[in-house]
Amino acid sequence: MKTKSILFGIIASGLITFTSYAQESGNRERNQEPPSVDEIFKEMDANEDGKLSKKEVKGPLKDMFSKIDSDEDGYLSKEEIKNAPKPEDKRPKY
Repeated sequence: MKTKSILFGIIASGLITFTSYAQESGNRERNQEPPSVDEIFKEMDANEDGKLSKKEVKGPLKDMFSKIDSDEDGYLSKEEIKNAPKPEDKRPKY
C-alpha cells in the first residue's frame, strides 16, 4: 500500500512538472514580440547596403514583397518595412 502511494506521488509530481513546463513554453511562444526593423536588417541584409532585395528576404517579407515595396524599386527600405501591413497571426487562439 505504501509503495503504491509513493509511486502515485512520483507520477503526480512528474505530471505536474511536465504540465507546468509545457504551459510556460506555450505562453512564451504566444507572447513573442515580432523583431524590430533594425533586427530584421541585421539578420537579412547580407551585403549590408541598407536595403533588402527579394533574394535577401524570407518569410512574410518575401511573401508580401511587392506590397511592401511601395516605390517599386525592387528593394525594401527601413521606412517601407516600418509602414508595411502587419502579417496575419496564424497561431491558434486559446
